[in-house]
Amino acid sequence: MSDKKVVTRTGKRKTAIAKATIRNGKGRIRINSVPLEIHTPHMARLKIQEPVQLVGDKAEAVDVDVNVQGGGVMGQAGAARTAIALCFVDYYQDPELEELFKEYDRSLLVSDPRRRLPKQPLGRGARKKRQKSYR
Repeated sequence: MSDKKVVTRTGKRKTAIAKATIRNGKGRIRINSVPLEIHTPHMARLKIQEPVQLVGDKAEAVDVDVNVQGGGVMGQAGAARTAIALCFVDYYQDPELEELFKEYDRSLLVSDPRRRLPKQPLGRGARKKRQKSYR
């Protein structure tokens, strides 16, 4: 493995978009320049740590930097975990690792395509409509 190898991948969840970059390092993981160990809230941190825990010892040889924008806290966590998992698969080029991720949770490798519906006319939201007074 060369010392200069760098892989960048993206992940999406709802309106959140995460861009992860992986390179040789000492096992540091940063989300928007904040170390993962102090990332809040706790549930989002656990969600982001899933691909790192599945990789095991291989995660200690690389640094991962993730930039996330848009969406809410858990949407950003879902986007970040997808981007991190895709980075690990591309960096190590290991089909067994890809199978492990697929068996654990398919959303680690495939961004969730669901998006919110746009607001419709005559309504307050995507589905709700004003009541009719006739009929």
